[in-house]
Amino acid sequence: MFKGVLIEKDENGYRAALKELDDSLLPAGDVTVKVAYSCFNYKDGLAITGQSPVVRRFPMIPGVDLAGTVEASSHPEYRVGDSVLLNGWGVGETHWGGFAQKARLRSEWLVPLPVAFTPRQAMAIGTAGYTAMLCVLALERGGVTPDKGEILVTGAAGGVGSVAVSILAKLGYRVVAVSGRMEEADYLKGLGAAEVLARAEFADPGKPLGKERWEGAIDVVGSHVLANVCATMRYGGVVAACGLAGGMDFPATVAPFILRGVTLAGVDSVMCPRPARLEAWARLARDLDLSKLDAISHEIGLSDAIPMAKTLMAGRVRGRVVIDVER
Repeated sequence: MFKGVLIEKDENGYRAALKELDDSLLPAGDVTVKVAYSCFNYKDGLAITGQSPVVRRFPMIPGVDLAGTVEASSHPEYRVGDSVLLNGWGVGETHWGGFAQKARLRSEWLVPLPVAFTPRQAMAIGTAGYTAMLCVLALERGGVTPDKGEILVTGAAGGVGSVAVSILAKLGYRVVAVSGRMEEADYLKGLGAAEVLARAEFADPGKPLGKERWEGAIDVVGSHVLANVCATMRYGGVVAACGLAGGMDFPATVAPFILRGVTLAGVDSVMCPRPARLEAWARLARDLDLSKLDAISHEIGLSDAIPMAKTLMAGRVRGRVVIDVER
C-alpha cells in the first residue's frame, strides 16, 4: 500500500483526495520507483482543481515531476537502488505521476539523478528549472551571449522565471525581470535581477514595433506580453517562449521577424528528446547556484498538496513548491 493524491471523475463529479492505494493499481511500466519528492507545476494545479482538462485518463495521480530510487526494474539500464528523476512525458495527465509514494514508469522516461543534486534539490528545480535551462540553451544557440545586451524574463517570480533569473545572472547576463507582483522585487534582485519591471507595462495591446532594447528574452506568459516582448527586441534578438500563463493567443504582427530578424524559439519540456534532457540537467549541475534554491523553494507535505493547488492557481505562490511525499 502507498499514499497518493487521486483525481477521479464520474457521475459524482470531479474531485481529488489523498488515498491509500494498493500496489496492484499501479499502471504498466518496466521500472517501479519509490518516490522521495515531487513538486508543484502550473499543470498540476490545473489537474487538481479541474480548471483545465489536462487530465485525460481517470483515475489519475497528478505530478509531472518526481525523484526517488528504483524499487524494481526489468530494464538493464536501471538497478534497484539507482537514484532517478522524471520530468514530463505526459505523466500526471495520461499516466500516474509523482504525487504519490510510488510510481511505475517506462524506463525511457527516466534520467539518472545528477550527482550534484539530492532528490529534494532536483525537485526544487523540477520541470520549471529544467525548462528554464532549455530556454537558456535556446538563447545560446541563437548567439545570445552576455556581452550582447540585456535579457528579459517574464513571469519572473514563478518557477521557470525564478530559476531562469538565477541561471542567467550567474552566467553574467544583465537580467531584467518582469512580474505582476512588484512586492517580489527584492526577492528577484536577490536572485540576480538587475531591474524589475511591472507586467502592466507589457500586458496591453501594443504597437507592431517598439523601441529596441532586449537582446534575448524568456517568456512564460504568452498573449499580449509575448507580442510586446517581440516588438521591443533588438535586431537579431532571440525570444524563447515556453508558457501560456497569460493566454494561448499571440496577437502580434510579423514586423519583428521580417524587419528586425527576431527569432521566436519554441521550447517544449514535456516531449523533449532524452539527449536534450541530459544536456539540460548537466548544465543545471554546472550553472545553477545551489545556494539560491532555498530562496526559490519551500517544502510541503503530500497532505498539503490539494489546498496548495488552489493557492497556486490564485497566483499566490512564489518560486518552487517541493513535496515530501512521506508527510
